[in-house]
Amino acid sequence: MHIEPEIVTGAKLTLSYATGIAAGGVALKLAVDTVREQGVVSLVVRTVVTTALVFAFFEILPHFRVGVSEVHFILGSTLFLLFGAAPAALGLAFGLLLQGVFFSPIDLPQYSMNVTTLLVPLFGIHALAQRIIPRNTAYVDLQYRQTLAISTAYQSGIVAWVAFWAIYGQGFGATNLANIATFAGSYALVIVIEPLADLAVLALAKSLRGVTAEGMVTPRLHHAA
Repeated sequence: MHIEPEIVTGAKLTLSYATGIAAGGVALKLAVDTVREQGVVSLVVRTVVTTALVFAFFEILPHFRVGVSEVHFILGSTLFLLFGAAPAALGLAFGLLLQGVFFSPIDLPQYSMNVTTLLVPLFGIHALAQRIIPRNTAYVDLQYRQTLAISTAYQSGIVAWVAFWAIYGQGFGATNLANIATFAGSYALVIVIEPLADLAVLALAKSLRGVTAEGMVTPRLHHAA
């Protein structure tokens, strides 16, 4: 989901700055709510963990350039289900920033676009989870269809944002549309794998119910709302 350099340039970058700031504002609002409910230490610990995981996902897991962007196994829905919306959002933003600073400075001009692409779908699945998961259901007790819906919604949101940035930057030319289609097709692999990863992680978390330290994961992981 790293937008390739030169896809969006010049004055058009202004929009990415605006969307990045807006996404950051929503993340901070969620962080404030989390601190109010669970305390600052819990938020900080979970944010450090998610940042480290995101950094590892970008650098260690397979990733490759396809069309207008790169295909990554981001596991955003997994982070959301384990750690909650605010730590996941902050971890995605900080992990992406660290990856750019230390390993891929060429991606830094696209940081606002990339962070928007990661965070807005996360906010979407946060809202979706509130609608499709009953309040008396802990995340470890989710059914496959619920996990699939959340994971697919997140990955589909990423594809939609990548397509938006590519069209915004390069228009509706045949080559650009073909590159977008190639990226979207390749991302289908991620959409297939990530729900299975979510289920595997949730099954592990369920086996550790009562063992996980308080504040290390979102309370909703093991408890009903």
